[in-house]
Amino acid sequence: MRHLLLAAALAASLATPAGAQDQCTREPLIVRGTPLQVELCVAAAPQSPGGIVNVALVATYTAASRSFTQRATVRFITGEGPARALNSVNLSSVGVAGTLHMTLLYSGGLVTIEHALLTPGAVTVK
Repeated sequence: MRHLLLAAALAASLATPAGAQDQCTREPLIVRGTPLQVELCVAAAPQSPGGIVNVALVATYTAASRSFTQRATVRFITGEGPARALNSVNLSSVGVAGTLHMTLLYSGGLVTIEHALLTPGAVTVK
């Protein structure tokens, strides 16, 4: 019985809180022939002063066996339709040469990639 209780306690401590994964999107991209997984997670309740929505975002970029994570507050501009923001990230940490420039959308509590462009070369990724 004691082992059962210890196993249950361990499982509970390792469990991801319900709803934590609900705030994440995963977007597979192909960048110069390399598969890149982008995970965008809203880390806290957004704040909306005026026509701006400030979203605490945790972005994880993974290619092959390399990955890195960035944490930032992204300022989305509101208007008609979803709120949008521009974000750029250097991909050298995952072994891809260049900078990925993204238009991000914030809608329904989630952040997604609307468009992505790689420079140099202005290569359309999405």
